[in-house]
Formats: sequence, structure tokens, C-alpha cells
Amino acid sequence: MILLTGSNGQVGFELASRLPALGSVVCAARSDADIALDLGDLGAIEKALDAQRPRIIVNAAAYTAVDAAEDNAELADRVNHRAVAVLGAWAARNNALVVHYSTDYVFAGNGEAPYCEDEPIAPQSVYGRSKADGETALRASGAAHLILRTAWVYAPRGKNFLLTMLRAAAERERLRVVDDQIGCPTTAATLAEITTHMLAAPGLRENSGTYHAVSTGSVSWCGFARAIIQGAHQRGLLARATPVDAIATGDYPAKARRPAYSVLSTEKLQRVFGIVPPSWQAGLDATLDRL
Repeated sequence: MILLTGSNGQVGFELASRLPALGSVVCAARSDADIALDLGDLGAIEKALDAQRPRIIVNAAAYTAVDAAEDNAELADRVNHRAVAVLGAWAARNNALVVHYSTDYVFAGNGEAPYCEDEPIAPQSVYGRSKADGETALRASGAAHLILRTAWVYAPRGKNFLLTMLRAAAERERLRVVDDQIGCPTTAATLAEITTHMLAAPGLRENSGTYHAVSTGSVSWCGFARAIIQGAHQRGLLARATPVDAIATGDYPAKARRPAYSVLSTEKLQRVFGIVPPSWQAGLDATLDRL
């Protein structure tokens, strides 16, 4: 049995429709799921695990409000770090495997070449540190695990950059978007597909470890916004192609510091599992088509 946490989130929603191909799935979330589970309630996690006895735990729940985390460090740490430690400890005792999602924000972002999995991390925000600590806790637990670092995740539902840009483009004459942060926009569907393929692969436990799971290619937030708006206009989702002006990070103050360059290499994912992720442009096209 597979236990999927955060089943109502962007990634969890996509996983919930794919994981049943691998076996029975129990969806867990704070509401509207098979079982109620809030990872902020550490005492409830082990009780849920003891009741369900999963062989695989797919942890798609997370505290992802990057700026809000600066003022809610304890909550971010509880969900992104200490809850993961509980999952790992239970999995180690019960011979279960944990799939856990991390982030490009564990890196400092001052490089110029795509980050590989074994490069030093240096998170620059409370959110990034909480996710880095979650990674460390899961590795230390001794449980078989897949830590999948991803980036700039979006979907046709929920709260994300794509939907924000579509709303803003419909309401404003011009947009201003940061052009000096570079990353790998990745759809929740792409991440769910990668996860499902990995879990179906032979020798899964022998390949336990950390992998980068993002779309290929890279772009700035500004370039991504322009591609979103152009693609949406071509499909009739927007009445016009709203202009997007490039600005610097310093022109758009935010509480949390973001990495300037957080492109992730998927060479290990391709080499070990034979999975070649789609380009970020292909992911965007597929998402706009769904809309």
C-alpha cells in the first residue's frame, strides 16, 4: 500500500491519479482525503502510519510559502523538517520506502552551471533551510528513500506563478517581472510522472538517494512570464499579449532571499533511471492546453 500525504496539493493531486497504477493508494491531507493528516501535528503522524502500515510513503505535503516562512520559522521547520524525521524513523523501523520532495532553494544560487546532487548546499532562506534539514533528517533515519529536488512547480490548479501571471495579465496594462533569477519551471504533472516511473523501476532500493527532478532547460522568471502570456494569448485564454518588463531582484523586494541561479542537472536521473524529463517549454504547452 502507498500512503500519499498532501494529496490535495498541486503535486499530490497529480500523484493521486497516477500512483494507483502501482497498487492501492491511501490519500492523506488536512481535509477531503481518505484520512485526515496534518504534518504540522507531529503526534498524529506515527498514529496514522501505524494504522495504515504503508510499504511506500510519498510525502507531497510541505510548507511552501517562501516569504511567509521568514515569520513562521517554527511551523516551516515542523512540517518540512521534523515531520520528515518522523516519517523516516517509522519507515526505517518498518522497512518502508519514503519519497520526499525538496527544492532548488537548498542551493546558494551563485553558480553558473547546473547543480548536481552532490554539490554543497547553502540555503539562503528559512524555507530553504527547513527543506535542507528535512533532507538531512531523512538520510539520517536510515530509511530507504528518494529525495527529489524540484523547482518552480506549477499546475492548472492551486496557487502558482502561472495562474498569478494569467490573472495579472488580464487585469493590468503591463507587468514587471524579475529577470535575474534563473531556474527550471516544472509542472506538477511532470514531477508526478517522474515519481511514478521511478517507483516502478527495478532495483529501486539499491538506487536510494537524492535526485534532481525538474524539466530540462532554464529560463528567468521574466522569460517564463512572457512565454506564459504569449502561449495563453495564442490559445485564446487572454484577449491580448500583455507586455512584460524585465526588472532586477532589487526592484521587487521580498522577505526571503532567492537563489539567482538554481538550475538543476538531471544527468543522474537520466543515467540511473533512464528518465529524460520534458523541456520546460513542453511542460508549459501541455499545461496551457489543459487550461
